Amino acid sequence: MDPPSTKNGHDILAIGASAGGVQALCDVIEHLPPNLPAAVFVVLHTSPHGVSVLPTILQRTGCLPASHPQDGEAVEPGRIYVAPPDRHLAIRKGRIHLSRNARENGHRPAIDVLFRTAARSFGSRVVGVVLTGNLDDGTVGLAAVKQCGGLAVVQDPADADYPGMPESAIANVEVDFVLPLADIAAALDRLVREPRPAEGPDCNDVEEEPDDMGTSKEEAEGSATPGVSSGLTCPECGGALFEKHDTQPLHFRCRTGHAYSPESLLAKQSDALEAALWAALRSLEENTALAKRLERRSHEYGNSLASARYERRAHDAEKHAKGLRSMLVQGGAEMD
Repeated sequence: MDPPSTKNGHDILAIGASAGGVQALCDVIEHLPPNLPAAVFVVLHTSPHGVSVLPTILQRTGCLPASHPQDGEAVEPGRIYVAPPDRHLAIRKGRIHLSRNARENGHRPAIDVLFRTAARSFGSRVVGVVLTGNLDDGTVGLAAVKQCGGLAVVQDPADADYPGMPESAIANVEVDFVLPLADIAAALDRLVREPRPAEGPDCNDVEEEPDDMGTSKEEAEGSATPGVSSGLTCPECGGALFEKHDTQPLHFRCRTGHAYSPESLLAKQSDALEAALWAALRSLEENTALAKRLERRSHEYGNSLASARYERRAHDAEKHAKGLRSMLVQGGAEMD
C-alpha cells in the first residue's frame, strides 16, 4: 500500500471479535461498499482444531473478497484478510505475517497482536474496531492504535451480545466512537474517506511483536526482560510474569511470550485453580480407596492396630474429599 499522505483517510481497518462475533462481523461487512479504499483485517477467536469458513461467510455476506492470507502476502485495499485458526495475524512493513507465537489472553489468533502490529506498521492510518466478546482481548492493542494516532471504534456494550470486550475497551482506552452495530459500517466508510494528518505520534514505545522464537531481539540476547517482575506466574507455562508499570492499560507477559490483560489473566488463573482442585479431589479419593483396601487386608491378617490406623486415614481422606467436591460443585458458577 502507498505510504501515508494527507490525501488518504484511515485505510487500515482492524476488527476484533469473540463470542457472538460471526453475526456481528456479517452485519458490519454486509454494509461496506464494494469500492472501499481500505484493507480490512479480521480476528475472531476460534478453535485451533477446526477449519474456519469465516472468509466464505463474509464474502457471501458482503461485496468485498475475503480470504485467509498467505504468510508474506502484500496488503491491498478492497480486500478482507481473516486470521486463520491457530495463527496470529500480524503486519510487518506492509506485509502480512502469520505465526504460532505464544497465545495472548489465551487466544491464537489474538486481537491484541493484530491491533498492535497494525499500529506499528501504519500509525495514524489505522482504525481499530472492538465488537462483541468476553473478557478483554483487544484493549491493550486498541490503546496502541490510539498511541500511534489511529482511531478507536467500539460497539456499544448495550448493543453487544457479549459486552465484556467493549466494556473493557471503553474503560481503559480513550475511544473515539461508541456505536450500535448498525452504525459501525457507515462510520468506517466515512473515516476511510476523511483526510487524516500526514504524520502521527512516534510509535517506538509500542510493544514490538516477538519474533518466531517468541522473544524480542534484546530478550533473546539476555539484555532485557518483558518488564518488571509482577510476583505472578504464567498460567500456561509457569514462568514469571512481567509488567511494565509505565503503560496503560495493565499488561503482563512472560519470557516465552504468553501475554495477558488483567481480566484474561484472572480467568486463566481461575481455570488453573479449578484444575488443581479437581486433581486434589482425585488424589484424595484415590487415597481413600487405597486406605480402605489396606484396612481390609490388615483386618484379614489379624493386624488390628494397622487396620485401625488405615481406617482413620480413610475416614479423614474421605471427609476432605467430600468437602472439596462440595466446594467445587457449589462454587462452580463463581469460577466460570
